[in-house]
Amino acid sequence: MLLAEMTWRQVQSLDRATPVLLPIAAHEQHGHHLPLFTDSDLLGEIVRRTEEAVSPQVLITPLQWLGNSHHHRDFPGTLSAAPRLYLDLLQGLVEDLLDMGFHRILLLNGHGGNEVPGQQALFELRQRHRQRSDLLLLMSSYWKLPTEPVEPSAGLRQTEMGHACEWETSMMLALKPHLVGAALDGAGLDGSGLESLAPVDQQGSFLPAYRPWVTQDRSKTGHIGYPHLATAAKGEYLFRRFSHAVQVLVGRLRDWDGTTWSA
Repeated sequence: MLLAEMTWRQVQSLDRATPVLLPIAAHEQHGHHLPLFTDSDLLGEIVRRTEEAVSPQVLITPLQWLGNSHHHRDFPGTLSAAPRLYLDLLQGLVEDLLDMGFHRILLLNGHGGNEVPGQQALFELRQRHRQRSDLLLLMSSYWKLPTEPVEPSAGLRQTEMGHACEWETSMMLALKPHLVGAALDGAGLDGSGLESLAPVDQQGSFLPAYRPWVTQDRSKTGHIGYPHLATAAKGEYLFRRFSHAVQVLVGRLRDWDGTTWSA
């Protein structure tokens, strides 16, 4: 069920134990070869497939395209909410849903920069509503949800999400190939010419310690990973993999008994 297409009376009639999926993404630079709306486009497709598979078992809010992307602001086109502002925005949206009576809420994330403020937002909300025993507040990035190993036949080089990388570029080739590679010299609109993009190491610095960073610290082109290895076939595999994992999690929200800590 899509909240944006419903009337208030239809919403009023819903079972308040219905899981609510709130997709959060971003509008930010994605290297020389992907459009600024990549994160939102990819998450939107995963949500579309989820709604198609499990509706009416889940209520889906409109995708929130504004994210916390300050680490990309050195690149033109990035639109970003500052961390505290973004945290308050997410809390306000969840509070709206709580005020309606819904209490099983999933923030489904499509941008790495949203993870810390998103988790903090839910942490603070849980403290604010600490006397309630019926709340199930969850957040996850879609690429972290699959539990089964990647199939070797998929041919993926990367083992984790990067940025404008093999994974994201492959999914965009499957979803909107006409937008991939269009800005590269000599590239075709189908993504041909990606071989000119050099790999950028995904590993962080001083691991296992955390080191804060802005994108220019790690990549002058704006991508991190192996976009030159992307194919549409890999993208379709990833869409199926991630969409299935989201559907499984939605089922767990739906089937939660309302009292236990784990499920």
